Amino acid sequence: MPDTDRLVDAHHHLWDLERRPQPWLDEPGHEPLRRTFGPAELRSAADRPIAGRRLATTVVVQCLPSVDETRDLLALADGEELIGAVVGWADLTSPGAGDVIDELLHGTGGRYLRSVRHLVQSERDDRWLQHPTVEAGLREVAARGLGYDVLIRDHQFPQAIRLAQRLPDLPLVLDHAGKPPITGDGLGEWAHAIRLLAVHPQVTCKVSGLVTEADHTAWTVGDLRPVWDVLLDAFGPERLMFGSDWPVCVLAGGWNRWAATVEELLTDCSDQDVAAILSGTASAFYGLPDSAATREEDPVPMTERPHTGVRADRTRGTR
Repeated sequence: MPDTDRLVDAHHHLWDLERRPQPWLDEPGHEPLRRTFGPAELRSAADRPIAGRRLATTVVVQCLPSVDETRDLLALADGEELIGAVVGWADLTSPGAGDVIDELLHGTGGRYLRSVRHLVQSERDDRWLQHPTVEAGLREVAARGLGYDVLIRDHQFPQAIRLAQRLPDLPLVLDHAGKPPITGDGLGEWAHAIRLLAVHPQVTCKVSGLVTEADHTAWTVGDLRPVWDVLLDAFGPERLMFGSDWPVCVLAGGWNRWAATVEELLTDCSDQDVAAILSGTASAFYGLPDSAATREEDPVPMTERPHTGVRADRTRGTR
């Protein structure tokens, strides 16, 4: 499938509750998510094209701080044509983080491991990413040609900015645009932080998870457009990537409604910009194949890829 036709979903989740429980689903409001979600359900849900592009490749992202869950996702990717990359987990505070990553890379489906993530959004320490042990773990990530998915809330931007300053050789992608306070008192502080982070060329950003930061039942495209405008101006299309955050987005309208919203936001973008946001940026960051036919080829090491171009108790859905 040529690049002009491909749609890459750079952020979604899968879980089998019979195999591995997801305790975070016990939180109030998550009732619609308390069942198993697999690739077949994703294919069924994602039946709306965006700008004429249909879903071709995805990046499945960890939910649990669990190496076993990462092994499950890598094994799933190994046999599932839709999945082109996995964002996994390893304990970055452990002196053995590099050894664990090596084990994952050499295990079943290890070639699909392209990035690591930790749920920093749940850490109370506002300098967690600057802990010497964490920085050492992140250097192990970079040394293996992997990237790092930054999952923070809007009040945690300072440590993400320091991370970009201190580890300029580690490719970073900001998940869910740093969870802007769409239902809060304004976007000013978030927008300022976004611009400070975007100064660093190794940082990209996922346009994902916005609907679950908005009012789940009453959000409109107009509520999200100010966020979109800031992201597009700060990062440019060559450093933005589409993500659905499925099935979490089910809480606020689902995959197809989010797809229709993204298509509307893209209305004034050029074909080249649309191609970057819907496939190019994610393909470059995660080393995705051009098509299923080239899926088995070794990925391009992250280090050889060009850089494309304050409410701690908030419990809204994005993961």
